[in-house]
Amino acid sequence: MKAQVAMFVSLLALDAAYGQASYSIPEEMSRGSLVGNIAQDLGLETRRLISGKAEIYSRNNEEYIELSREKGLLLVRERIDREALCAHAELCALHFRIILENPIEFYSVTVQITDINDNAPSFEKSEMTFKISESASTGAKFVLERAADLDVGVNGVNIYELKPSYHFALKLQNNADGNQNVEMVLQKPLDREKEEQMSLVLTAGDGGEPRMSGTMLILITVLDVNDNAPVFTQHTYKATVTENSAAGTIVATVSASDADSGSNAKISYSITNTLDNVRNIFQINQENGQVSLIGNIDFEKSKYFQINLLASDDGGLTDSCTLIIDVQDVNDNKPEINIMSKSNVISEDAKINTVVTVISVEDFDSGDNGIVKCFINDNIPFMLKTSENNFYSLVTDGDLDRERSSEYNISVTCSDEGAASLFSSVTLNLHISDVNDNPPLFERSSYQAHIAENNAAGLSVVTLKARDADWGQNARVSYFLEEEDVHGVAVSSLVSVHPESGVVRALRSFDYEQIQSFRFNVSARDSGSPPLSSAAAVRVLIRDRNDNAPQVLYPVQTGGSGPHAEMVPRSADAGYLVTKVVAVDVDSGQNAWLSYKVQQKSSPDRGALFEVGLHNGEMRTVRQVTDKDAVKQRLTVVVEDNGQPSRSATVVVNVALADGFPQVLRSEFADEDEREADERLTFYLVLALAVVSFLFVVCLLLIISVKVYRWRQSRVLYGSNLPVIPYYPPRYSDTLGTAGTLPHVYNYEACATAGSAKSVVGQNMLLVDATSTGTMHKLRRENNILDEPDSPLEQKPPNNDWRFNQGPRPGPSGAAGGPEVAMGTGPWPQPPTEAEQLQALMAAANVSDPSGTLGPGTMGLSTRYSPQFTLQHVPDYRQNVYIPGSTATLTSNPQQQQQQQQQQQQAVAQQAGQQALPPPQPEPPKAAQTPASKKKSTKKEKK
Repeated sequence: MKAQVAMFVSLLALDAAYGQASYSIPEEMSRGSLVGNIAQDLGLETRRLISGKAEIYSRNNEEYIELSREKGLLLVRERIDREALCAHAELCALHFRIILENPIEFYSVTVQITDINDNAPSFEKSEMTFKISESASTGAKFVLERAADLDVGVNGVNIYELKPSYHFALKLQNNADGNQNVEMVLQKPLDREKEEQMSLVLTAGDGGEPRMSGTMLILITVLDVNDNAPVFTQHTYKATVTENSAAGTIVATVSASDADSGSNAKISYSITNTLDNVRNIFQINQENGQVSLIGNIDFEKSKYFQINLLASDDGGLTDSCTLIIDVQDVNDNKPEINIMSKSNVISEDAKINTVVTVISVEDFDSGDNGIVKCFINDNIPFMLKTSENNFYSLVTDGDLDRERSSEYNISVTCSDEGAASLFSSVTLNLHISDVNDNPPLFERSSYQAHIAENNAAGLSVVTLKARDADWGQNARVSYFLEEEDVHGVAVSSLVSVHPESGVVRALRSFDYEQIQSFRFNVSARDSGSPPLSSAAAVRVLIRDRNDNAPQVLYPVQTGGSGPHAEMVPRSADAGYLVTKVVAVDVDSGQNAWLSYKVQQKSSPDRGALFEVGLHNGEMRTVRQVTDKDAVKQRLTVVVEDNGQPSRSATVVVNVALADGFPQVLRSEFADEDEREADERLTFYLVLALAVVSFLFVVCLLLIISVKVYRWRQSRVLYGSNLPVIPYYPPRYSDTLGTAGTLPHVYNYEACATAGSAKSVVGQNMLLVDATSTGTMHKLRRENNILDEPDSPLEQKPPNNDWRFNQGPRPGPSGAAGGPEVAMGTGPWPQPPTEAEQLQALMAAANVSDPSGTLGPGTMGLSTRYSPQFTLQHVPDYRQNVYIPGSTATLTSNPQQQQQQQQQQQQAVAQQAGQQALPPPQPEPPKAAQTPASKKKSTKKEKK
């Protein structure tokens, strides 16, 4: 009972951290009964109790009271028996704390348990036997056994009754410990002869409602005379014993004496404690009075013991005394460490002095043995802060980094200050929760990958790996391709990156000749909130493959103008540079290293005539050209690259051996395939020429129609007898077909292709000379222009007055033909060349310009015409009007105009009888030009 009271007092001494509440309830309440509204009394809300995971922390009595978080009520969990809980302690209370987390709070709660009268007084023995001498004097006292009532206060024993009470009366004596000794006092002397046996009933009652009681039977045997009772030497004995002393240790020795002699003086000792556990711990020797240990003594349970001793002789006389034993404390209890909060996770971004957990330390020893100090292991970012009543707070003492240390095993060691210090320790396993404070980091800041061109789509190019020092979702890395343009196209169309594995794959086949390398960025992003990211540069190098054959740039192998022939003079010495084969390979490296070799048939006696440089492609003669070598040489040059496998191209080089440089016809070197291609090309050219000719004829018909329409209009004017003179372009010819004038040559250029000998275009080529009357008439008939008899092209012979005389007539002065040729109509001194005819036409164009000024000279003609054909023979076109087809000239002089009008009237009168001029003699047809003559003329023109 004293131990329970001491524990209650120590609990009351603890200060509440944030508040306290007290309640009082009777014992034996049913389960679920209301103790109190703890939320209302502490000023808390029920959601705080729920979020803080409120719970009751009690060292020994947590099974009696429970907490309803949802309602904020304290309820009876188990039936409370005050007697079992506190024994005979006057004050019986339950002390516990309510702990809340996040943040950590705790409140002290005291529940006072009040007693109810639920136990009746009882005696340990159902009967007691006394042997009383008849000589016992009045007032002799006989100690009776006290009744035990587990209830306290008014519910405890407060009245005793003894019946019958004829010889004896009850006397209650208060002890120093507050208890009462029940004594039976002899009021009247006994007489064994009258009454040898007596039976009395002792009744003990309490003061509760309802009142309860217990009885014990007292049997008295009256003995013969024994008139001296044993007497203890001391009324109270004191002794000291060390806790945890071994069994059999003698604690104290008591002694009593009896003045009687014989058997009446023989004393026996006994312990009379009935309500506590003294008899289970101590025993007394009945003969010598030695008190020894038979059980274990624990200072923390009982700090002292009070033993009631009885000394009795054989005559039934007794005496009592009290033995008080003080228990000395021994440092036999280690400090007890209690973790009041169960949170074992803290965020790595927690600030300094953040409370991690609260620790309660208790040492049940006393004095220095109960003084406790706690400490934790070094080199960790935590520290212990002490508070009153042995409460410690574990707080952060530095920055936490989960990536440096994700878990801490914090060893808390507590030791007392006893002579033989005892200690205890507990390890707190504290996990550091992750915060997304580390971005993903690539293994390298830049990557370089090589891939061969013509790769398959989906080929893996490179694998990127980024690591995040965080944990969980914060360390889950995803890869993304940053959008950008590479060579004008989006990089997402070239490559892709797998968001989880980081594998970069090609989306299409690459061509080294189009792109040799490209660069892009890949970002790695974690799944934290907010997410963190980093980027790495990736450069992809395309490796060349030998996928392109060499291309020959020279000599050009096209079918447009026929194979090209290189000319080699027969006098060329060995080493003469014939030509150079130029080839390129769009590949690179050794795939573009080209080598040249020639394939030719060599004469067994003379050997090969040509060779080609292995690396420069220069074709040279190997030896002197002989007469036995063929004029036309057809060589095949093979151009091969250095790739694996190698690729090659061939080119045909045509070589002509000649002293000069004759024209080599394409048909002589072209093969059959080229001829077929040329024939197809010729067909398309003929078709195009036919379409153009058709359009030309249509246009010509339109023009002639317009001319005919105008001619008809002019005929109307002629019929009106008005002096209207039609205007014709100036010409140097008298009439169509008159000899001695500048010929008007119509040149048609014909473009022939390969195989043009088969074309009909050459057969239809026509050279039209304006001096040929037959040709002109033929042309007029073909175009149906002269259908009408009055066509202006068929002019009548002019009057003699309209003819030029010898002086002004163009042509050589004094030149005369035969008798059949009129004066001034003879041929040119020599047939004019084409260049001279061109000069004459240019001069005519200059003369026809009315604003031009005629200067001295020969109108651009050759100097051989200067003596005979000068400007004085040319009519003045600025003052005179030349009528084509006649030798008359109209002048602007009034006198001349008057004379001309008179001559015109005379000419009209004589027109009917005048004969026409003889028709001009057609010129003999020119001989057809041969290729040789064409070459000669061409050479002359070049010269």
